[in-house]
Amino acid sequence: MFRTGRAGACFVIILFACATSWTGCSTQHYERSANREAASLIAEKTPDVANMDPKFELTKHEPAVLEDLPVYDTLDTFLGPTGQTELGARVVSLEKAIELATKYNRNYLTQKEDLYLQALSLSLARFQYTPIFGAGAGVATTDRQRIAEDTATGVDVITRERTVNSDAGVGFNWLLRTGGRIATDFTTDFVRFVSNDSGWATSSALGASFTQPLLRGAGYRIAIENLTQAERNLLYQLRDFTRFRKEFTVDIVASYYQVLQNRDRVRNSYRGYNSFKTSVERETARSEEGETPIAELNRLRESLLSTEQGWISAIRNYQLSRDRFKIDLGLSMDISIVLDQNELDNLSIHHPTITVEQAIKAATLMRLDLETVRDRLVDAQRKINVAADGLQADLDLSLSGNMSSRPGSGVQLPDPQQRSWTASLGLDLPINRKRERNNYRSALIAFDRAQRQHDLFIDQVKLEIQDGWRNLEQRKREFEISEVRVALSESRSEEEILKQDLGLGLALNLVDAQNDLINSQNQRTSALISHTIARLGFWRDMGILFIKENGQWEELDYEVIDEQSLTSMPKLDPSAGQ
Repeated sequence: MFRTGRAGACFVIILFACATSWTGCSTQHYERSANREAASLIAEKTPDVANMDPKFELTKHEPAVLEDLPVYDTLDTFLGPTGQTELGARVVSLEKAIELATKYNRNYLTQKEDLYLQALSLSLARFQYTPIFGAGAGVATTDRQRIAEDTATGVDVITRERTVNSDAGVGFNWLLRTGGRIATDFTTDFVRFVSNDSGWATSSALGASFTQPLLRGAGYRIAIENLTQAERNLLYQLRDFTRFRKEFTVDIVASYYQVLQNRDRVRNSYRGYNSFKTSVERETARSEEGETPIAELNRLRESLLSTEQGWISAIRNYQLSRDRFKIDLGLSMDISIVLDQNELDNLSIHHPTITVEQAIKAATLMRLDLETVRDRLVDAQRKINVAADGLQADLDLSLSGNMSSRPGSGVQLPDPQQRSWTASLGLDLPINRKRERNNYRSALIAFDRAQRQHDLFIDQVKLEIQDGWRNLEQRKREFEISEVRVALSESRSEEEILKQDLGLGLALNLVDAQNDLINSQNQRTSALISHTIARLGFWRDMGILFIKENGQWEELDYEVIDEQSLTSMPKLDPSAGQ
């Protein structure tokens, strides 16, 4: 059985206790530390991105709470028996829907996490250029048994040697922004020969080294290229997230109105069904009196069945779109909701009063994704310089020094009298640079691609704006046409019903008139919603759709969009529309 000395045992025990306690509390500590650093980095770069959410926060997903919303207590007969399922449902306004979606939508939360992870990547890149400290310790025991011949007696003697070794060290490694590196290390060793019960033999050493490239890898811009790219990647992610918020809001608005449109189709189909039902009942009575031919009556009955089938299909489509919208909001399928009909009733046409040229000019100045494409072209140019640096020779200056302690027991510190240092200059001629040559040529090709991508993206932006403007014009005209068609269909339907009452009309004409009325009413609602969504998409593609904290939007409708009006927009104010 061996005994360890007090100094070595206490030292190892203390280090072990520290390591154990640190490990026990590390998970919560690391999580809080990561949250603080990521939030700090995002807040630092938020002012550089117009309309970025200044209160960005990554929160854990929790079940939605809708108890504060009004309860729907109206039984809608046009929904048939399924109307019972909406009694007691929560009424969700458009504003509330967008707010819920920004809190609970799964894709939205994923986008927030992507931004958070990009911030963590930057935190690691910055950490690489700070002094990185490290410490560790170890203990080991060795038992050796040897057989040796005693020269005096000629008898084999078995000897046994047992030793206990422990060591500990602390130091840091610092990558400089000039490309150099500083490293230091302080170590101490404890050795005890247990077999002869000798004391602890201790030693320690302090070493430091400095390496600085003078040709390849030297220079501030080359040395921090990875950090530079990480900084810009976070900026790009912020822009992507900001643009995603715009697209997300437009998508939620489109889905919201789509549900209301499908509900309106149910209502129109039900009205048409009731109208056909009334006509069939009237013509059935007249047929019994011999005033209406059986063929005409059967035609009406067939149309009644078709209309009922269309009504039932419209109910199903409405319920399906409503349930899908729950998923868009991030709500459970078990939650019952009804969208606010007033949102559709109050909807009206607001047509922009700008030209295509003005819209294109706004997009080239305001689009965040276009800014990123321009910056990536700069990245590609910078990569060429980095690759060209790799073609140079290696010329490294190295300095190192060491101090060690004198042999002895107890705690031994390094003795300045026992020191050494070394200075060296290493040269590696650029004879084998095949890989570097290929990297340089690849960088040139990447720049050409980035240039083409930049030019293509500008053309695509112009195409989006031109097509969006044409789409708006088309939707506006479609709504105007639908208004006229509804008025004509209502007049025609009333006329055919009157003819039927007078016994002068044909069932086929009445069927066509009532079907046209249902279709024209649906088309009017569709045209109104389509124009609204097209307008929001047009502002989004121009880059002047600003999003508030809760996801609501703010449209900036200028009659004349020029350089002065664009600079007056909240482009430089990240809290725009808050």
